[in-house]
Amino acid sequence: MQEKLQQDHYKLAPQKGDGWRDIHDQESAAEKQSYISGRGAQFNTANRFLKNEMVKEHIEAIDEWEQGNSTTQYLEQEVKSIVNKVDSPDLGMSYSMNPYAGCEHGCIYCYARNVHEYWGYSAGLDFEKKIIVKVNAPKLLRRFLMQPKWDAMPIMLSGNTDCYQPAEQKYRLTRALLKVCNEFNQPVGILTKNSWILKDKDVLQEMAKKKIVSAMVSITSFNEDLRRVMEPRTTTAKQKLKVINELSSAGVRMGIMMGPMIPGLNDHEMQRIMKAAKDNGATFTAYTFIRLNGSVKFLFHDWLHKNFPDRADRVWHLIEQSHGGKVNDSRWGLRKHGEGPIAGLVAEQYRKYGKLYGMNTEEWSLNRNVFRRPGQQGKLF
Repeated sequence: MQEKLQQDHYKLAPQKGDGWRDIHDQESAAEKQSYISGRGAQFNTANRFLKNEMVKEHIEAIDEWEQGNSTTQYLEQEVKSIVNKVDSPDLGMSYSMNPYAGCEHGCIYCYARNVHEYWGYSAGLDFEKKIIVKVNAPKLLRRFLMQPKWDAMPIMLSGNTDCYQPAEQKYRLTRALLKVCNEFNQPVGILTKNSWILKDKDVLQEMAKKKIVSAMVSITSFNEDLRRVMEPRTTTAKQKLKVINELSSAGVRMGIMMGPMIPGLNDHEMQRIMKAAKDNGATFTAYTFIRLNGSVKFLFHDWLHKNFPDRADRVWHLIEQSHGGKVNDSRWGLRKHGEGPIAGLVAEQYRKYGKLYGMNTEEWSLNRNVFRRPGQQGKLF
């Protein structure tokens, strides 16, 4: 097992077309600098799509770019589309839209980090610091919904990065998208870790009356020390419960996403999270088990050993045991919840406490029958 660990986990990220580079090469840059407070990643992983990359050769040099710089850049872009077809059969959604690419929340485990490489950036610090702002998103959504063949399938907001991340405070693209959906009676699901969603309670309440919106809040841990380093720019669990309480009281159907569950870090908190969410008005739940695909495994390995050196190796091995001996898992049907005894215990907790607290018992679905385009009375399916 130890030999397999070394082979799997010390592989390289592609660079300059010459195969794989040792994981230690990627982590060494982070070791030469002090811990960057307020960020999940501590360095930039190599981008597998780029043949060349800029690196810092001398620690004492004065460079125009600094990995440790905490400033976030908002990069405004005119994109070609905003609604994406989701082909993965185990994600529970058919379409998604994301007004922002990259996410300042900085969750170290986030699978969306790998997508940032398609934009030409790193899945590491770049993902948290270089935020793509799709400024024409509301215009594109309106155009999309006007298509005669569109049949009002539900669209997920934050299928990738969080639509209520800090950039929303400046750009308000999520609010604009919700207003378009409300005008068309387009059903929408929302997933967020940020309390900024409360700023849109007025729109959400209108949509809830028509049964065209449902929202989930992601709660990973009540341990503030853990949250601060694992998802540094998200809101506290206490504030997330306030979000659930306030929106459910306003008539919005609210649920919780518990995840990822990480053995040895937060997997023991599932009952507490579920009960607290239920007490504040949540009626449905979902969970995921940690998986570390692509560049995320390098970032998580570095983060784990820096923040939890006393249990890092044990946690890593438990993740491996839950994904067929690897930490990265792309198998549909298994990747979200894992397999084996450790993942099985988490799944059993989920079933047991879901039943105990009466979660997921209602028959409910987003209403597609009220969809209408401007000038139409309505559309029935």
